[in-house]
Amino acid sequence: MTTTFLSLISIFIGIIGANLTGYLFKHYSFGLTGNTIAGVFGSIFLIKFFGRLGFNPQSILETGTMNYGLFTLNSIISFIGGVISILLIHKLKQN
Repeated sequence: MTTTFLSLISIFIGIIGANLTGYLFKHYSFGLTGNTIAGVFGSIFLIKFFGRLGFNPQSILETGTMNYGLFTLNSIISFIGGVISILLIHKLKQN
């Protein structure tokens, strides 16, 4: 696996988080396209912001093998990034 592939997986998990939030909470939804865009940017932002703590794709593959604990943490943060992005955009839309 490469770091680029891990980054794409992280973005995809953020998209899932944003779309799942929009599906479960209809009043937060921005449609499939809007939720997808929010999920992409939310997951990228949160991984870039908190990934410096040691669970970015480079750290996951640092030893030459995949560190599944760091990958799980990366996936959770990406999912949360997608959810937070939907909530923040909804809050901005209200004002």
